[in-house]
Amino acid sequence: MTGVDWSTVLPELAPELALGLAVGVPVSSLFFAGLAWGMTRALTSERPEGLLLLSAVLRLAMLLGVGAWLAASTATAWPMLGYAVAFFIVRTVAVTWARAGQNQAGKNQAVHIQEPGQEQERV
Repeated sequence: MTGVDWSTVLPELAPELALGLAVGVPVSSLFFAGLAWGMTRALTSERPEGLLLLSAVLRLAMLLGVGAWLAASTATAWPMLGYAVAFFIVRTVAVTWARAGQNQAGKNQAVHIQEPGQEQERV
């Protein structure tokens, strides 16, 4: 079995992966910021389906368009790996941030969950 001399491969890959990360982090951040904006607006809208559709189309067009540009302007697929890794890193941060906000909102609201068979308390 032949081995790979990573000392010669990694210096060549690092700039390409870094390029993908550098492009992917701001684009992915805009994607999730647009998602948050669209969801916030849709929750207060009388017709949320049009707003959600427009938001999704614009966000996907931006994400895929920049990805296609990155793929076309580089000779290897390594920047695309960096771009995808950046998306998942930003996604993890966005989901964690959203859950933290949801947990904080839950602490600020006193919610009484009625068990089946219990009578509702009158205040």
